[in-house]
Amino acid sequence: MSSEPNNSTPPGKDGPPRQNPLVQAEKLMQIAFVLPCAMLIGWGVGWFIDHHFGTHWATVAGLIFGIVAGMVSVIRTAISTMNSISTRKPR
Repeated sequence: MSSEPNNSTPPGKDGPPRQNPLVQAEKLMQIAFVLPCAMLIGWGVGWFIDHHFGTHWATVAGLIFGIVAGMVSVIRTAISTMNSISTRKPR
């Protein structure tokens, strides 16, 4: 078992458990890193394919794939964050 402390309060009359504000901030900061990283990885894979197999289209295809993958991740993170915020009751 993990010895990490639980960052949420137990559910009770106040509704679902609340997350630590630092955990919420980290989820939102992920958005700033995921999209550029996905684009860079897609471009890198495409570049590798272009240079090792002699193609001329894989860099663009990899970049587009990276952008799409990054946007999917950003949208999922944003929806998850909005759902966790909207399920909390005001104090």
